[in-house]
Amino acid sequence: MKLDGIHHVTCITADAPRNVDFYTRVLGLRMVKKTVNQDDPTVYHLFYADERGSAGSDITFFEYPGARAGRAGRGMVSAIVWRVGSQQALDFWEQRLNDEGAAVTRSDGRLRFDDPEGLGLELELFTGADAPLVAEHPDIPHELALQGFGGVRMYSSDMQRGRELLEQTLGFEQHGDSRWEVQGEHRGAFYERLPAPDDQGIPGAGTVHHVAWASSMAEHEDWQRKVAADGYHPTPVIDRFYFKSIYFREPAGVLFEIATLGPGFATDEPIEHLGERLSLPPDFEHLRDQLDGVLTPLPDARAGRV
Repeated sequence: MKLDGIHHVTCITADAPRNVDFYTRVLGLRMVKKTVNQDDPTVYHLFYADERGSAGSDITFFEYPGARAGRAGRGMVSAIVWRVGSQQALDFWEQRLNDEGAAVTRSDGRLRFDDPEGLGLELELFTGADAPLVAEHPDIPHELALQGFGGVRMYSSDMQRGRELLEQTLGFEQHGDSRWEVQGEHRGAFYERLPAPDDQGIPGAGTVHHVAWASSMAEHEDWQRKVAADGYHPTPVIDRFYFKSIYFREPAGVLFEIATLGPGFATDEPIEHLGERLSLPPDFEHLRDQLDGVLTPLPDARAGRV
């Protein structure tokens, strides 16, 4: 069995309207699903991705209005890394982000910046064979757009802690002292550890909640059994309607998920209208009238795109 790179990365926001503006207008991603956190349906779960809502391009956010500002520390993800296809793309994004007032650092084929709530983001030049996963935006040329995830970096006080999980259980290959890579049938991704800062991490707005790795539908239950047999205490398989999931914590601290490549976001709305209305899985549809008065009003994520 091989994981097919990153499925999605889920983060926390305290301000959904600003979040929608940044990820759709500035970064040019498409909102592909506007739904609720299935463990707390009084709050949003927002999904941004490529034009088709593909696994591998999908950054998601739980909105907790008024949540305290977080800060990445030991055992937490420090940066989410997207791929771009050329130096010209890096030039384009450096200028675009500077124009938006973002503090951008450029070095060694990558850009580093934060989203408006301090979430660490990077763009990295990619020359591999994985197909680019691109959203259409009128202000962003197709060849310069974000192309899906490259990987994540996290903070750890022990670069080697949990190697057995990464290498023996999940099938990653180590590259250097603190970087692991996995390559599936369609996509690959990396998981990299950086020395932890002295300041303690603070979960909250602008931090990563969990990292999900992609599995085929056919292998998903086998992954659950393998993770359990190796002693990492996964949850049972949970049906999230758009995909199925298991969760467990890797020994250095990050919450992992393994999510299935399907059924997908077009399960309950057509591809051409993804993310335009509040989508509720059948088990939550009875809450629709209540949620209309609870969830934060959002700007039109398609404004200016067509």
